[in-house]
Amino acid sequence: MGGKTLTRADLAEAVVKRIGLPRNESADLVELVLAEISNSLEAGDQVKLSSFGSFGVREKKQRIGRNPKTGEEVPITPRRVLVFRPSAIMKNRIDASMKDNKKKPGAKS
Repeated sequence: MGGKTLTRADLAEAVVKRIGLPRNESADLVELVLAEISNSLEAGDQVKLSSFGSFGVREKKQRIGRNPKTGEEVPITPRRVLVFRPSAIMKNRIDASMKDNKKKPGAKS
């Protein structure tokens, strides 16, 4: 898989290149969008991005887990976890890119 990690700076740079906003305004725009998504998730709301996917928060109940080294049973506390569900369009795009990469000579499978 080994690819590059997309960062906030990369997103801001993409806004600069595609829209032409100044770098500081592009960075502010990226921060504003990410903050809005984060705030919605913190409030327990679901975030749906058309053609991309949806983010949500799921409540996990307390359960008994097992320490893999010792086999000892330990309680796992209740918590909220972030979940992402890609859209069908995104799944198809990723699947198509995987197929394209396999067809290229020298591509890793």
